[in-house]
Amino acid sequence: MTPGYTSDEIMTVSAARMLRNGAICFVGIGLPSTAANLARLLHAPDAVLIYESGPIGAKPSVLPLSIGDGNLAETADTVVSTPEIFRYWLQGGRVDVGFLGAAQLDRYANINTTVIGDYHRPKVRLPGAGGAPEISTAAKEVLIIVKQSRRSFVKQLDFITSAGFLTGGDARERAGIQGRGPVAVITDLCILRPDPESRELTVTTIHPGASREQIRLNTGWDIRFSPDCIETAPPAAQELEALRALQARTAAAHGVVEISS
Repeated sequence: MTPGYTSDEIMTVSAARMLRNGAICFVGIGLPSTAANLARLLHAPDAVLIYESGPIGAKPSVLPLSIGDGNLAETADTVVSTPEIFRYWLQGGRVDVGFLGAAQLDRYANINTTVIGDYHRPKVRLPGAGGAPEISTAAKEVLIIVKQSRRSFVKQLDFITSAGFLTGGDARERAGIQGRGPVAVITDLCILRPDPESRELTVTTIHPGASREQIRLNTGWDIRFSPDCIETAPPAAQELEALRALQARTAAAHGVVEISS
């Protein structure tokens, strides 16, 4: 990558830029939480971060290790029950953005976080669904952050945990899913957005230092590039300083360098 920052840093900064100020955001643990909290520290101080354990308006000083991390409740505007988070806030249409990670992702932004291999005899049992299926269908829009490789960007999912655009086109709408669905997938190589017609993920910006060939080699399908594809704006000094300070505080508090999905 370009000297001065890592591929992980430009991925996190690029994802953080997409969370607008004032948005009500349902946050997943790991990379989504890092990006959402970075946005809150930079350009979105009035973003309302919700976690499925019940905190509303969480403002953690360090990144949480789980949805049950006490720092979330201690810094929140209020804490409600998990059923209220899902039924009133999420299913009630009050969540603007769902911020999710993924173990596997296909060309239509469907997510697998359940198993690798056959469901009944899996090679790997993944963490599971959590609240992601509800977030992916009920949030007004969804952002996905994931490191890009042939293991994560697959031609066919082993299991669909959370719906993106299903089989593409208008399949999501025909299935009666209320939310708009994924509006962007942010990786350590590029940013992808769904094609307006086919809903297939298309590369719209490439991070400095990455290449089309590198992106192709790290994708399990014949990936498409937008005719208007441009280079991602590199992280600004202020963005890097805020991210590194957040990770340093987290390391001091938890004894870890980085929270990853």
